[in-house]
Amino acid sequence: MTKTIGYRDWRWQALWWNYFFLAWSTIAGQTRYTIPEELKQGSVVGNLVKDLGLGLSEISDRKLRVASEAGKQYFSVDAGKGELVVNDRIDREALCGQSASCILPLQVVIEDPLQLYRVEVEIQDINDNSPRFPSNDVTLEIAESTAAGVRFPLESALDPDVGSNSLKSYYLSKDECFNIKIKDVAGGRKVPELVLVKSLDREKKAVHKIVLTAIDGGNPVRSGTTQLSIRVLDINDNVPVFETPVYKVSVSENSADGELIVQTKATDIDDGQNGDIEYSFGLHTPESIRSLFHIDPILGKIFLKGKLDFEKNANYEIDITAKDKGIPGMEGHCSVHVEVLDVNDNAPEIVLTSQPKPVREDAPSGTVVALISARDLDSGDNGKVILHLSKESLFSIKPSFSNNYALVTNGILDRESFSQYNIEISATDSGSPPMTSKKSIPVNIIDVNDNHPIFTQASYNVYLKENGKPGSILYSVSATDLDFGENAKISYSLLDSKVQDVSVSSYVYINSDNGSIYSMLSFDYEKLKVFQIRVQAKDQGSPSLSSNATLNVFILDQNDNAPTVIYPSSAVLGSLSHQRMPRSAKAGHLVTKVTAVDADSGHNAWISYKLKEATDASLFTVSLYTGEVRTKRAVYEQDDSSQTLIIEINDDGEPVQSSTVTVSILIEDGLHEPILDLRKKAEPINKSGRITVYLILSLAAVSVLSLVTFLILAVRCIRSSRGNGSCCMRRSDFDDYKNPNRNLQIQLNSDGPIKYVEVLGGDMMSQSQSFRSCLSPMSEYSDFTFVKPSSTTDFKEMMNVLDASLPDSTWTFESQQVSR
Repeated sequence: MTKTIGYRDWRWQALWWNYFFLAWSTIAGQTRYTIPEELKQGSVVGNLVKDLGLGLSEISDRKLRVASEAGKQYFSVDAGKGELVVNDRIDREALCGQSASCILPLQVVIEDPLQLYRVEVEIQDINDNSPRFPSNDVTLEIAESTAAGVRFPLESALDPDVGSNSLKSYYLSKDECFNIKIKDVAGGRKVPELVLVKSLDREKKAVHKIVLTAIDGGNPVRSGTTQLSIRVLDINDNVPVFETPVYKVSVSENSADGELIVQTKATDIDDGQNGDIEYSFGLHTPESIRSLFHIDPILGKIFLKGKLDFEKNANYEIDITAKDKGIPGMEGHCSVHVEVLDVNDNAPEIVLTSQPKPVREDAPSGTVVALISARDLDSGDNGKVILHLSKESLFSIKPSFSNNYALVTNGILDRESFSQYNIEISATDSGSPPMTSKKSIPVNIIDVNDNHPIFTQASYNVYLKENGKPGSILYSVSATDLDFGENAKISYSLLDSKVQDVSVSSYVYINSDNGSIYSMLSFDYEKLKVFQIRVQAKDQGSPSLSSNATLNVFILDQNDNAPTVIYPSSAVLGSLSHQRMPRSAKAGHLVTKVTAVDADSGHNAWISYKLKEATDASLFTVSLYTGEVRTKRAVYEQDDSSQTLIIEINDDGEPVQSSTVTVSILIEDGLHEPILDLRKKAEPINKSGRITVYLILSLAAVSVLSLVTFLILAVRCIRSSRGNGSCCMRRSDFDDYKNPNRNLQIQLNSDGPIKYVEVLGGDMMSQSQSFRSCLSPMSEYSDFTFVKPSSTTDFKEMMNVLDASLPDSTWTFESQQVSR
């Protein structure tokens, strides 16, 4: 396909149709264009985007760019048209010298995803250089005795152009004694030789002035001239002659300084000084050759005195002159062609064509990470490069073309194990011995949310004292996430659950940032003993991952409830009830029994009773653990008939909580004394017979009394069961009794001394419980406790029931609660 390039100026118009064209072709994935040198900046090379099968939008979207291996950016891409344009002056002679082919390799790199195209631009020569002689004036001395046909080598003109534009021929201005011949030497050079066609006669003409013109093959033709001044000498008519006009030698580039390269030899058939030869480099030998080589002027040996470098120059042409010492001196000439042999002295080089891109840790195998190329300045096998990675690497190298490779993934990546890989690539050439170089390429791994948050424990046990302040911290949970950034940022929340049919969020609150859990209210052990909190830790990844943990919260009891007196009750419209007892009561007589409960648990609910105050402390005693009020001695006639007892009830908590109850007792005459304590042991009987008689009489009396007592009790129970249906009093274990603010219902049934008390309690948060105590009025040893579910009633209603159940002026009692 041919591309058309605009004119640089009108003088080049004729050259466009012959040289200024572009041709591109795609062979094995490569595109080639051909352009002449010296195009003006902005000249179009070709439609790169179209030729590569791309769209205009991909130039910016995929970040298309052009990289030159020559080091200088000669070309750029027009983002608007997709055309490859000239970016800087291109001088073929500066780039490629005298090389027959001049190729500028370009790499077109496209990112997202990474792609690499190789483009070659062939630079064609134009005839922009004229042949030029090393000097404008050359003087030759030729003996007049020189025979016709002798040739004298002249300086070659230099033309940097190549091909048809290079040096083509020479011609002389008209002279009857001289002519010009062109000699082709190694390397394609054309050397002019001045040919003597007619014998010289110094007497006729001592100096010949001739103009030597060099012309090239360009169109139009360019030329250069030099002035030849030929002085005719009259002596020494034989020139030194070399063994061969051209010496060819091959030298390794690692040859040591001072090594013999070649020995030249010339002979002169003249005698004496006319045949004595001295060797030297040609008059116009460049300094680059003089710095590398040295010639022995006597022996004609050429030695190495510098360091050869095949990669800089693989061939040298050295002009040697052999001049005799005659007058005038005669010269012979030869040429030495030195070929430098390559050795493996350059290590391979690894070049990053594109910077490595971060890779997601879940990237599939074969994902392109970076584009790389390898090169070696050596030639042949010394320049063949092989790339390889370590066997354990999770990456591999995929060949592309022309020493270009793609670095791709070759396994499962894990950022949590390695967040960055330093991939070490080794490049080894095929030389002997081989040379190796290494390059480390850092590849960052992008995190993917593939790890759940992990709590320090699957479940936590939290022990919390009751009555804490709302808003106080209960516990702090913590979870960790092995991911990074937002994928590792954790927020905490409560999973919805019920505690006593109420959402757990009504009880506690969690800080979503740090996992601290705070109470929303003050917990009461008597209402709630244990509950569960389910906490979720969720990361901020997409999609987010989460895990759960369970907190078992145990409420610890505090001694925050004073004992509650359930019998006898003091809430009877402010008046006192009186307990009756006969004046004939003996020591140990059961007067009444105080019953109290404590809503706390454990040691905090252990209750003890003691007599705090009494009208006559010597008359009554209170059992420490049962609350039974008994006489300590028999009642005397002088004892007051009205006795008041203040009984203190204490729990076993810390600090101690206590309540008091006031009991008024009326001592009356004529009342029958209750049955004595059946458990009281009979006193030992003396050995005498009198005691035996007393014992028989006592047993008879007791039997009669017992029979009468049982008959009375049976009648009373029958009457009681008809009136109230029960003859016992209930007392609760109060494990679920919470506080004095609960609704209570106390029911007393009595037809004299109280035999039945029922306490009903309940609240909105726990199941109602009832407490029933059963007492036999004639015996302190009948004490039973039953528990049954019951509904809650108003406290005032309970007081009305209590008041209605008490007999008039039978007995009184008071109770008061002492708060903490």
